[in-house]
Formats: sequence, C-alpha cells, structure tokens
Amino acid sequence: MSDLKNTILLVDDHPLFRKGLSQLINIEPDLEVVGECSNGQEAIERAVELKPDLIVIDLNMQGMDGLETIRVMKTRGIQAKLVTLTVSDSGSDVVTSISNGSDGYLLKDMEPEVIIDQIKLVLSGKFAIADRLAGSLAEALRKPEAKEANPLDSLTSRERDILKGIAQGKMNKQIARDFDISEGTVKVHVKHILKKMNFRSRIDAAIWVTNNK
Repeated sequence: MSDLKNTILLVDDHPLFRKGLSQLINIEPDLEVVGECSNGQEAIERAVELKPDLIVIDLNMQGMDGLETIRVMKTRGIQAKLVTLTVSDSGSDVVTSISNGSDGYLLKDMEPEVIIDQIKLVLSGKFAIADRLAGSLAEALRKPEAKEANPLDSLTSRERDILKGIAQGKMNKQIARDFDISEGTVKVHVKHILKKMNFRSRIDAAIWVTNNK
C-alpha cells in the first residue's frame, strides 16, 4: 500500500513543530512524510532528490526564507505541490506566497484535522486557504496600488546608496572604500537589498535601477 501514499516533505526550522506535524500526517493511511528540512537550501536539495508529491513550507526561516525557497523551487522545475504553513496572517504575505507559486496558504494555529484536510485538498489539485484569510486575500487583491509601491521604500538610506554603487558596476571593495565601511558590511547590505527587492542577483538590481531612473 505504501506505493499508493502521497509523499510529503516538511520544511520548518522548529524541530518540535516538524515532529508533531510529521506524526499527525503519518497517521493518515494515504499520506507519508518522506523527509524533513530545517532550511530552504536543504529543502531544495531534498526536493530534487526525493521528488515528493507535496512540500509543506514555513515562511519565516533562518537564511533562505520560505518565499525565496518557493521561488527557487519553481525555477528549478520542482513539480511538487507547495503549501505555505505559517503564523503570518498578513494579506500581503498571502498574496506574495500565492503569486510565487504556493498552492495553499494555511496557519499553524488551525485545528490539526483541518490542516490535514487542506493538505489533501491541495493533493487533489485544488487550492487551499485558511478560512479566516479569505477576506484578507480579497482585500489585498482589491488594492493593486499596494503592489505598485516603490521597492526603494523598503531600503534604508545606506542601502539605497549601495544600490546606486551596484548600478554603476562597482564591486563590493570599491563600494566599501566609497563609504569608508568594511567589505563584509557591504556584503550584508547587498544581501538585504536583494532580499527586500526580490532580486536574484546584483545584475538584476543593476538592470532594475537602469530601467527605473
């Protein structure tokens, strides 16, 4: 019967939560947890290796967060269904997660049996969302202007200066010299810039600045 089970990969940086969810899922005769990961990079590697039917992933993790992990999985051609399971009930998080490829958005404080039912719903090819988030999703979708907010608004003044340096083709060492800071500090700022503005590389950042002057 094991070959008839839907396989699931869990991605969450809280071991106790993973263990509890794994036990909950494995009680179901048609579901099986085949792997657990504590971070996004490991999750991508395991997803390629295990080819699970579904991946349950948290948004807030150390290092590569859930949204970035979902984006990378999509670009890598990983075919598994993706379900975001998190504590965030923010409408913007819901929209961003779905926009980047999530097939469901669930909350950790939902009743255990409801989480299982929603996971099965996604496995059947349908979309799942926590009931109380339906209103937040509708409201967020009715506000397209929110999506058009200037990405620069999320940057600090120093990050904006460093972004200009990137757009000018300067390397970290040159930027560090310009602002009399360490190269390591520049690297941290660059990492934050790429994450905040959803860029995959500094080349993407440079192109964006050029196109939005």
